[in-house]
Amino acid sequence: MIIPTTITAGVEHERMRLDVFVSMRLAPEYSRSQVARMIKAGLVTVNGAVARASSGVRTGDRIEVAAAPAGALYDPSNYKEGDAPEISVIFADDEIIVVNKPAGMTVHPAPGHPAGTLVDALLARFPELAAMAEPDGVLRPGIVHRLDKDTSGVMVVARTPFSRPALSRQFKERSVRKIYLAIVKGKVARDRQTIERPVGRHPVERKRMSVRSHAPRDAVSHLTVLARFDPAQAGEPGASLVRVKPDTGRMHQIRVHLASIGHPCLGDPLYGGKPGGDGFFHRQALHAIALSITHPRSGALLEFIAPLPTDFVEFLAQKSLAPDARELRRWIELT
Repeated sequence: MIIPTTITAGVEHERMRLDVFVSMRLAPEYSRSQVARMIKAGLVTVNGAVARASSGVRTGDRIEVAAAPAGALYDPSNYKEGDAPEISVIFADDEIIVVNKPAGMTVHPAPGHPAGTLVDALLARFPELAAMAEPDGVLRPGIVHRLDKDTSGVMVVARTPFSRPALSRQFKERSVRKIYLAIVKGKVARDRQTIERPVGRHPVERKRMSVRSHAPRDAVSHLTVLARFDPAQAGEPGASLVRVKPDTGRMHQIRVHLASIGHPCLGDPLYGGKPGGDGFFHRQALHAIALSITHPRSGALLEFIAPLPTDFVEFLAQKSLAPDARELRRWIELT
């Protein structure tokens, strides 16, 4: 949580943007985007008046940075460990926490999902994360990347103000390595392919993303087929187990890319997957199995693996495929 601060602009800051000036003074704990949200929330004033992020500061300006309003942040009574959802912690040290997020869990509170989130689970187990709440009062402590609500798998969370910008920078610069497993509708013909299709908001259905967006952003996913399965009944399309390595991290990217080649994830009706996922998947069959990052403090390269969830294990077992640790490692290390 930010401590109220007063900063005076010097001659060297003349005409500098307000968000740039404040973020420079609050670095590395707070990024420019976080400071911009503070300004929008009215927590930053210039000579006693609210200003815009784009406003230029003048020599001698007195910039005051206030704390978020009382009650807007962490209330310990809301996050008792016995009441909060359970979360599997893969790794934790003084700087980072790595978890295996279950399917069905939203990452942080949002409209329609006020509780039962990953943030609730983390705050119950690591209450010191409350100090990592966004400076505008939004409760996203340490969250530097996300998985969709119904996607399971490995996530890293920053534990300190030092590690948060360092981890965020790795995701922004695409230096992290992310590996996903998906079970998709139909038999994918090509063993390997790279899907380079920009992704953006669907032009009509606002809850969906699309490769036919009016405002797409570049998106690249590398696909490798690991196994193909015959259909359970005649006339059905069968299924494929695929490994996906995304170079970019657009919203719903993998789900959209897989659907765009005619092979949506099982259990993903939003993008054309069969509801019910052949009786095994009541969510999209997508699992973030591995994540490699550089430790923000030591600089060591670290890799974390999230075990296969029950629905994946049961589906693969029904197809007479029971990968052991060595096989999972081979899938992860494919180039």
